[in-house]
Amino acid sequence: MVQRPRGTRDFTPKVMSRRLAFEHLLEERARRHGFSRIQTPVFESLDLFTAKSGPGIVSQLYAFEDKSERPLTLRPELTAPVMRMIAEEGMQMLPRPLRLSYYGQCYRYEESKKGRYREFFQYGVELIGESGPLAEAEVIALAIDMLDACGLQNWEIRIGHVGILKGALTGLGLSGETPEGASEPPVASAMRLLDKGDDAGLAELFSSNGIAPENAAPLRALSQLEGGRETLGPAREILSSLAGVSLEALDDLQTTLDAVAALAPTPPSLAVDLTVARGLDYYTGMVFEVKVPELGGEGQVLGGGSYKLLHMFGLPDLDPCCGFGLGFDRVLLALEAQAEASGREEVVPGEVDPSGRVAVIPFGIDVSHVLPIVAGLRAGGERVELELRGRKIPK
Repeated sequence: MVQRPRGTRDFTPKVMSRRLAFEHLLEERARRHGFSRIQTPVFESLDLFTAKSGPGIVSQLYAFEDKSERPLTLRPELTAPVMRMIAEEGMQMLPRPLRLSYYGQCYRYEESKKGRYREFFQYGVELIGESGPLAEAEVIALAIDMLDACGLQNWEIRIGHVGILKGALTGLGLSGETPEGASEPPVASAMRLLDKGDDAGLAELFSSNGIAPENAAPLRALSQLEGGRETLGPAREILSSLAGVSLEALDDLQTTLDAVAALAPTPPSLAVDLTVARGLDYYTGMVFEVKVPELGGEGQVLGGGSYKLLHMFGLPDLDPCCGFGLGFDRVLLALEAQAEASGREEVVPGEVDPSGRVAVIPFGIDVSHVLPIVAGLRAGGERVELELRGRKIPK
C-alpha cells in the first residue's frame, strides 16, 4: 500500500473544518486591520532563496530542475516570495503602505517531530512602505488580536530591538563583518548566544576576538531584566554606559509599546527582552516572538519584526518593512492541547456549524418529486444531504 510521504499529513473532514475555521478567523482579523489577501506560487526559482539565505540552505529544500533544466524549489517560507511578487507585479506603484496577508504550504526537508513537519502551513502579514514605532505597533497589535481571538491561553510575547543589541555589541568591539572561513559575523554569533542564554559561549567568543570576557557584563545584565515596559528604565541605565548604542532606538521601542497597549487586547504575558535576536540577519529593528508552554522545545508559534529585504529586489525606498509569520500548525497543536486539558470540545471558535444539516429521504415516492425541494433548500442556504441509496426509515 502506498503511504503519504514522511512529514506530511492528511486532513479528515472534522480536522479540515477546524483548520478552515482557524484560517477564516485569522483572515477576518487581518481584514479588520486593513490587510488584503495575496497568493504566490508553491514553487519558485531556487535563486530566490539562495540569494537571501546562502547556498547552504539547499540541503533543507525540496529542490529540483524542470524539463528545461531550470533550478526550482518548493517554497520553504513565504516572505521572500511576497517580496518577489511586490517587485515583479509593480506593486511599489500602489498607495503606501501596502498591507498584505497570505497563507499557504511551505516545505523543508528536515527531521519530522511534533510541531515540525516537512509540509507545514504558515499565515503571515507584511506592512510595506512605512516604518517606525506606529507601523511596528500595528503589526504587533494584529498578532495579539489574532491569538486573543482564537482563544489561545498562557502565551507570552517577547519584544526586543536588534538595532539596540547590535549597537551594544559593536560598541564593545565585536565586528559586524564575516571573517574569512567563518559562517557569520561575530556580532551575529554573540546575538545568537545571548538569545540562547549561553554565557560560557559568549565569554569564549569575546576572548577569541581579543575582548575581555568581563566586558560582557552589561549584556548579561540586560538579559537578566524581567518585566514589561517598566524594564526600559533600567535598560537605559545599562545602555548609557556603552559606546555606540542608540538611545533613540530605545525611545522608539517605548513609543511602540505604548501604542500596542492602546491598540491591542492585553496579552497573558508581555516581556521586554533586548536579547531577543530572531534567527534571520535581515531584521534591523524591533523584533518579537510568541511562545506557548504546551509545545515544549518547539514552543514558538509566531515571530516577526522590522526588516530590510526589498533592496535585494531593486526597491530600497520601500525598506524597512514590518511583518510576522504565524505557525498555523503549531498554534492549532497548542489550542488542541489546551482544549483537551480543559475538557472543551470546540478547539477553534466557529469550527462547529451551529446550523446543523437537513436530511431528505424520498420514502415511498419517486425521487424525482423531492429533487426540487432539495434544490430549493440548498438555494436558501441550508446544508442538505439527499439519501442516495433508497434506504427505508427504520421503525
